[in-house]
Amino acid sequence: MRNSLDPAALDAAIENVHRAGMPGLFAEVRDGDQVWRGAAGVADVATGRPVTADMRHRVGSITKAFTAAAVLQQVESGQIGLDSPIGRYLPRLVPGERGDAITVRMLLNHTSGLAEYLPYAYPSLKAFPDLANTSPQSLDDLRFTRFDPVELIELGVAAPAVGAPGGALGLYSNTNYLLLVELLEQATGTTAERYITENVIERAGLQDTEIPTGPHVNGPHSQLYEAWFGMIDPPRDYSVFDMSWVGPSASLISTVTDLNRFYGMLLAGEIVSPSSLAQMRRTVQVVSQEGKTIEYGLGLYPVEEPGQDTFWGHGGTVWGGGALAMTRADGKRQMAVAVNLQRWNRLDSSGRPQAHPIDGALEALYRVAMYG
Repeated sequence: MRNSLDPAALDAAIENVHRAGMPGLFAEVRDGDQVWRGAAGVADVATGRPVTADMRHRVGSITKAFTAAAVLQQVESGQIGLDSPIGRYLPRLVPGERGDAITVRMLLNHTSGLAEYLPYAYPSLKAFPDLANTSPQSLDDLRFTRFDPVELIELGVAAPAVGAPGGALGLYSNTNYLLLVELLEQATGTTAERYITENVIERAGLQDTEIPTGPHVNGPHSQLYEAWFGMIDPPRDYSVFDMSWVGPSASLISTVTDLNRFYGMLLAGEIVSPSSLAQMRRTVQVVSQEGKTIEYGLGLYPVEEPGQDTFWGHGGTVWGGGALAMTRADGKRQMAVAVNLQRWNRLDSSGRPQAHPIDGALEALYRVAMYG
């Protein structure tokens, strides 16, 4: 049977990522009715407590698929115009000509030209993307800071534009999704957290997924180890962290099982309508936070390998944690992987991240998980 699950190959692949230097990781792979769950390594390097496949985890920008789905529900109900200017809804946040030129779609697919606010919110990251001249100091300084989303948006809007609205090449920016959160609140008359919880998370029947309000991860979870390109050695645990620096655009806590359930239902047209899903899968070229040019839709992006079926989903990172969730276009084959170390690549003499054995081992795990 093509692409049927191979538990032994998956067990070996996940173990290889741990051996390559990942403290701990866990995953769920589905193929029709077949399900494999696996874990390798530790959730706590101090105690040796093992990771397990049912752990709750900060999944970062995978949240953007949830936010985008919520916005598209409001497009379906006529409250929001997908190609309407954001200045029509939020004139004080994006004033003047830019507010007239930037549409809701451009925020969703990162072609607004609005800069990323993070290097302005975290002083020690000001030089980003010049990594050699950044430091992780402000991650510690601001661990329990309660950011105001409007102030973060203002930092991104005030920063030099990174492109013209609707330009041929977009740039991934959290400023876009914080604006969508504000738009969602204006359209629904409630908080984005409540709307997304009731209309996306609960609609999908996700039992272990939430947008956190405090700095802790509730329930069984791993510590999250941040290396910041070798500048934190040994890597430091940032699992306790106030997530208001990204809010409901990247703060979701979930499980690998819930992520697969969500993407399965989304791609089946059960969270948004089939026509909205078609809009989500219309891609443009966007430069990712890692500096790579990728195809990006509305809160979704594809993984395409020659001679293989296309998968759709999203990845995400927070300080110390990361995840990737991908579902084949027909919904039958699914993969969700969570890791508890971030930015493990040290910088070379020119300030670029060096290759690390974890990179190849993770790619091999993704290939086995998606293509068998």
